[in-house]
Amino acid sequence: MVAQGVAPFGDDHAENKGAHGGEIAGQFMGFGGWLKRWRQAAGVTQAPVAKALGMGVRTYRNVEKGAVPPRFTKPQCEALADLLGLDKSERHALLLYNIGTTLDGDPQIDASPELRRALRLLIDRQMPSPAYLTDRNWNILAYNAAMAEWWPWVMDPRANLMRWALTNPEARTQYHDWEMHAAAYVRLLKFAQATHKDNTELVDLIAEVRQNSDVERIWRTEADLEADRDGHVFRMIIPALGWETVEVVSHVLYPASMPHCRFVVITWVEAESSDDETDALGGKRNAWAHAEPAAATPQPSAQAEADAARRRAARALTARLVVESAEEAAALAGHDGVPLPALSALAGPECRLTLSPENHSVVWAIQEVPGEWGITQLGAGAVVDRIHHPIVDPQARAELKLLLRASLPDSDRAAISRLQGHLPQVDLRAVLLREIFNDLQEGEDPPR
Repeated sequence: MVAQGVAPFGDDHAENKGAHGGEIAGQFMGFGGWLKRWRQAAGVTQAPVAKALGMGVRTYRNVEKGAVPPRFTKPQCEALADLLGLDKSERHALLLYNIGTTLDGDPQIDASPELRRALRLLIDRQMPSPAYLTDRNWNILAYNAAMAEWWPWVMDPRANLMRWALTNPEARTQYHDWEMHAAAYVRLLKFAQATHKDNTELVDLIAEVRQNSDVERIWRTEADLEADRDGHVFRMIIPALGWETVEVVSHVLYPASMPHCRFVVITWVEAESSDDETDALGGKRNAWAHAEPAAATPQPSAQAEADAARRRAARALTARLVVESAEEAAALAGHDGVPLPALSALAGPECRLTLSPENHSVVWAIQEVPGEWGITQLGAGAVVDRIHHPIVDPQARAELKLLLRASLPDSDRAAISRLQGHLPQVDLRAVLLREIFNDLQEGEDPPR
């Protein structure tokens, strides 16, 4: 932080006075005024500042007066910040004003213990949605319980998203169309390479993943760059959910005090309209993987309405609601809401689940602190997949049956049709799992 006192005027004293010896009107307004304040607080005259910026003293003097709109380059900003001893926030303002950037990627920015605890709390409070934090090289810094349950690899000491997604065979079984996702991750790496050329750890990571022949082939053919995967909707197979296919949305945010880090939340989406052509938010399936040509004509009103509906759905999925009591949470399920006390007990000691038959969804409430219940709304089928405990209690069994029925279409005929297609798959899976179980038992060493 620069000194708070204002240094005596040096050789530029006369140029900064008005006709009556006072400060020029408006001198401390705008960016030029801030430049002068920083310079005087550092006890530096205009001449060395002008030299650091590579300009004449008269030109710089006009910059301080606001007569010349300043647009310094990044090297100029860095030279100025070093000369004047600007702190983090002042450097941030300097860069943001001149080149439209922040301190993104600065390895010297470390979060305080208080900030790290706050981020830890934020990540944990995303439950039951998986959430994690990475550094700029995609090393996993923190994650919540849901993330560890869905993707246990994050618990590895050297856990790195790129290393797992591009080189681990496990990723190929979990991503629908691994090659398409690999191309997306290659675009991210190429963007990072273009914007952080001096990042040696990134260079090593890229070299490591390119040793994989498939990744190398994609690297040589993929020409585009991409900054992040924010808003991508895609399908994954989750072993923790019985190898069920789920559709998720990736939300990427950058903490203001740690802009080189990525805070990612994975939202599970349930939608009846999701198919091979349309994703769960009503958009084109995997639109993020393909460059769309510009439309030759304006969108028809029906398409505009569909896009608006999709945006509303996205906002609803990411909205966070907190209420004061379990009763208030249950009321969100509607007048016909059905409490699920037995399943609530299985979900956790501070959980309250309420079925909304009308919406085919469950209000999942978690008491975070006394007087605050965090609300997440999940599809009935999604809740069924998240209950991993053996169902032996008759009440829990009855509640589970309610959820299963709510996950089916309202119409009996449509529900029967859905079950006719689904039951053979479930039966086959059960038979195969039983065979595997028997095979394992036969090959197991007898107990001693």
